[in-house]
Amino acid sequence: MAVSRPVVKDFMTPDPITISPTDSLETVIKLLEDHRISGLPVVDDENHVVGIISEGDLLVRESPMKPPLYMTLLGSVIYFESPKQFHQHMQKAFGMLVQDVMTNQPITTQPDMPLTSAANLMLAKKINRLPVVDKDQCLIGIITRHDLVCALKPAITYESDPE
Repeated sequence: MAVSRPVVKDFMTPDPITISPTDSLETVIKLLEDHRISGLPVVDDENHVVGIISEGDLLVRESPMKPPLYMTLLGSVIYFESPKQFHQHMQKAFGMLVQDVMTNQPITTQPDMPLTSAANLMLAKKINRLPVVDKDQCLIGIITRHDLVCALKPAITYESDPE
C-alpha cells in the first residue's frame, strides 16, 4: 500500500486574511495585531497575489538609513553598495500605503506541492510564508512556517510512541 505524502493543501490556511495595495499601514498593523499573525498577502481586485507585507517590512521603517558607501575617482562616483537598496529602504521608510512597503513579486506555491518541497523553498529563500494560488494564479490559501511545524507533530508523536 502506497503512503501518500502530505501536500500544501493539507496544512494551508484556506481563504487567508488579505489586504489591498492601496490600504493604509495603520490597517495592516491593526490586522496583524487583531489576528496575531506576522504577515499578509497583498491582492489586487481579481484576487491575484501582488505582494506580501510582513512585520519585517514594517520594521524597516524604524531602522536607521545609511546611504551606500562610495568614493569619487577622477570625477566619477563608484558605489561599494547598491544605491537601489538605499532607495528601496527610503521608499519603505516614508511610505504610507501597503504598496510602498510590501515585498513585490512574492514567491507562491500550488496546493499540490509536497510539504517537504514547500519547507525547502521557504528555507532556501529565507521566507516565512507562501501564498497558495490556483491554476489561474488566484489566492486560495497560505502556508507558514508555523503550519509546517504543526505538520511535523503527528510524525514526531508517531515516531516517539513506545508501543
